[in-house]
Amino acid sequence: MASGKIINLNDAILEINSECSFTNFAPFTDYSKIIWNENSPIVSEEDAVAKMNELQAIEDAKSDPEELKANAKAKLIAGEKLTEEEANILVGV
Repeated sequence: MASGKIINLNDAILEINSECSFTNFAPFTDYSKIIWNENSPIVSEEDAVAKMNELQAIEDAKSDPEELKANAKAKLIAGEKLTEEEANILVGV
């Protein structure tokens, strides 16, 4: 039930240090494609990749609202109990 968002090195680097200034080229998961701007703080490849993986795991754990709605509707039709998350999505909380 992941949200579908893909995290890349840009997200990870800026999460570590929002003062970083760089240009990155596709694929945005390849550290060797990053060009650091002059006087920018530099985040190591190891730290950037670790943060990227951490953020992707968090993103993957998020529920997709459309999938939750579909599951909740199916449960309602079948007379099954909803989870709190499913109930919240149906009432817009």
